[in-house]
Amino acid sequence: MLTWIQNNFIEFFGVVTGLVYIFFSIRQNIWLWPLGIATSALYIVVFLKARLYADMGLQVYYLLVSLYGWYHWIYGAKEQHREELPVISTSLQMGLRLVGAGMLMYWPIYFILIKLHSSLPIFDAFTFVTSIVATWMLARKYIEQWWIWVVTDAIYIGMYIVKGLYLTTALYALYTILAVIGYYEWKKKMKTESALP
Repeated sequence: MLTWIQNNFIEFFGVVTGLVYIFFSIRQNIWLWPLGIATSALYIVVFLKARLYADMGLQVYYLLVSLYGWYHWIYGAKEQHREELPVISTSLQMGLRLVGAGMLMYWPIYFILIKLHSSLPIFDAFTFVTSIVATWMLARKYIEQWWIWVVTDAIYIGMYIVKGLYLTTALYALYTILAVIGYYEWKKKMKTESALP
């Protein structure tokens, strides 16, 4: 095991920071954002080596959205005169916009990935798009982002098994379970917040 960690230390540390990140996400702890930045930086390297270019590009997006989310969780709450940003539901109109945006992003990304010789372009493009949407929803504290993560993480599990990224596969299996837990934790928090005057 020690030899494997030495040979795959970037992936190992990515898994460690990723686990702390998801724990903080569930707890709605603002430190999830710096952990997200660290995890993304590590996984840029992992995915570059695995030739999962959309996932690599997605990590750059995660770096940027982590900065946005960090800012929004601090200043969005202050704008609403609250201690912390409340959990909210996605309206039908917003849901349709997000689906439309995802559909518009999918095809260009898919064709770019084919040109780049991505090893799994259909799944790489799909998970890229759903991850963009779900991460933006996390930054805005939309509760439904958790269900998008359940589907996305389940697809990632298959992709990473195929690519031999077994520790990352285990991480995403845990992410899938934790996304379900996260939904119910946020749901409880949402009920508590709605009961406040």
